[in-house]
Amino acid sequence: MKIIITGSLGHISKPLTATLVQSGHIVTVISSNPEKQKEIEALGATAAIGSLQDAEFITTTFTGADAVYTMVPPANYFDHGLDLVGYYHQLGRNYAAAIEKTGIKQVVNLSTFGADLEKGSGILLGAHGVEGILNRLPADIAITHMRPTSFYYNLYAYTAMIKSQSVIAANYGADDVIPWVSPIDIAAAIAEEITTPSTGRKVRYVASEELTCNQTATILGAAIGKPDLKWTIITDDQMRDGLVAAGMHPGIAAGMAEMYGSLHNGVLATDYYRHKPEMGKVKLTDFAKEFATAYNAK
Repeated sequence: MKIIITGSLGHISKPLTATLVQSGHIVTVISSNPEKQKEIEALGATAAIGSLQDAEFITTTFTGADAVYTMVPPANYFDHGLDLVGYYHQLGRNYAAAIEKTGIKQVVNLSTFGADLEKGSGILLGAHGVEGILNRLPADIAITHMRPTSFYYNLYAYTAMIKSQSVIAANYGADDVIPWVSPIDIAAAIAEEITTPSTGRKVRYVASEELTCNQTATILGAAIGKPDLKWTIITDDQMRDGLVAAGMHPGIAAGMAEMYGSLHNGVLATDYYRHKPEMGKVKLTDFAKEFATAYNAK
């Protein structure tokens, strides 16, 4: 198959590209960074250097492909001029137009758990919008929306807090059960979906392990030499105000607090539990080794 991969060589796209190339597929990886070209080619893929905000570039790159993996790259939450939902919608429209113009019939889209919600999901509302945009494509285009849960690597955001306060504090935590996921497990699921013939619209959740936040803190604490590490819960307002004080876009800070609040009250994961997947292979104890290496290097 001729497959297009977006997301450059990120946490998911790099192992996905390696897997697909090793399986004999012809892979093109889109990256906005010219410096990634050699690394992409070293994996056995072709590099397409350009911007996902350039609709003509996307259409040209998609031409002749059998399938495409779409994702919205992370935005800068500290950019006070950022319209986050607008950014998602623009890329969603660019993808949809290119898919329809080029006749691609198989799409795997990186979404998120909580994307089923029309409200209450905070910053995840953009992913909900992209799903809707893609779902309006002709019915003969098969689309699988991948909905991974909370990424292990998001725990890196608490490194400074752990170092300075010996605690993790957020407006979710303690005994809240969090379904965590590794990008390695996400990449494996995407590889399966993109190479398997499909029809219509489909949602697939991906998770690696379910743990309470206290269990999470205990595992991380053991790895970094802080066996008493705890995860405490603060208020939504405290969460939002702390992010704003750190320089985050106020609207995005409010969206982050809303998202975590929905994780705390269970709303965010309701549909996930209705369609609970088999757990992946990578566990938090595996990630904790990487976390400890990064923690001790700073």
